[in-house]
Amino acid sequence: MTNLLSNSDARRVFLAKQGLSAPPNRALTKEGLLQLIRELGFVQVDSIQTVERAHHQILFSRNQTYRREHLTALLEKDGALFEHWTHDASILPSAFFVYWKHKFRHQEKVIVERWRKWRGEGFEAAFAETYERVERGGAILARDIKADGHVSGGWWNWHPNKTALEYFWHTGKFAIAGRSNFQKIYDLTERVIPEEFRKPEVSREEFVDWACRSALARLGFATHGEIAAFWNLVSPDEAKAWVSAHRDELIEVLIEPALEAKPRPSWAFADFLSTLDNYPGAPPRIRVLSPFDPMIRDRNRTERLFGFFYRIEIFVPEPKREYGYYVFPLLEGDRLIGRIDMKADRKKSTLDVKRLWLEPGVKASVGRLERLEAELDRVARFAGVEKVVLLEGWRG
Repeated sequence: MTNLLSNSDARRVFLAKQGLSAPPNRALTKEGLLQLIRELGFVQVDSIQTVERAHHQILFSRNQTYRREHLTALLEKDGALFEHWTHDASILPSAFFVYWKHKFRHQEKVIVERWRKWRGEGFEAAFAETYERVERGGAILARDIKADGHVSGGWWNWHPNKTALEYFWHTGKFAIAGRSNFQKIYDLTERVIPEEFRKPEVSREEFVDWACRSALARLGFATHGEIAAFWNLVSPDEAKAWVSAHRDELIEVLIEPALEAKPRPSWAFADFLSTLDNYPGAPPRIRVLSPFDPMIRDRNRTERLFGFFYRIEIFVPEPKREYGYYVFPLLEGDRLIGRIDMKADRKKSTLDVKRLWLEPGVKASVGRLERLEAELDRVARFAGVEKVVLLEGWRG
């Protein structure tokens, strides 16, 4: 018999798995922060600071007592977190480093060929000298060894030493020791990642099992494609084979979508339905989400579960943007109710709200606007500005 999961139950489970159902004002210690990141799996890093950098906003949206210095300590002093790639640059628990070693070995096989097409023959010319410079001289920023006369053109035109630094980072020989004005500080991996996380090895079979099992645990229910995409460590075929090999541990569930469509067949662990009552409902308050929030990373899943179509428009030419350059989704309880365009002006110490868009059927009631204003006040304090300014026409 196939099990049908209602849309409201699906949203409740997924939000709880995403850390968005716990009380957002509970005291969060440094150890609690590490546990939160472990439960999420990863926190994406991004350089844009329209209001606050993505990783800080992702964590703040889950707990308003989050302290940035705790994250810095876990990353740069304790060695409990490290920075590398999932689908994008992310902060990860160092306990997962053993599995990333498989990613490093895979990258080493393909990256040289790929980058040779991108950079041309001889792009490895600075590899040896760059490695020796870090080995002997210690942690370094790319700007500290920039080639003479090189004119930077962003990621498509790295100078040779920057290319070397990134290659050694992508293949696990270097690690990120910290950041200075958001620029990566590179060092030898053995000087950054504690030995207890760096030394162990797991087999390919153990690696694939962990990648699939841990992804499904954090998603609650998923197709094999969603399982593969969560960490971006294994292929959909590998995830499909894992599901087939572990059918005795899994059940098939049909997920009711938010919009008119057929229920989507997905997989869950065998005890999933019996534990549904363990997942609390999300707090009713409104929360501003980062465009890079892991809850909405899978845009198709977001649309199926929440009936909310979201695309970031950073790379869309301004005349073609439907909303704006960097627009934040709004979560109210278990619903995505709209989006908001705002920016922190640190010279004026204001959070300038440019425009609010509510989803069809979502009313701008007095109570809802009061909840929104309360959240904007919280965001303003977190961003370090003194007040919220609602610009003319912000309600559309």
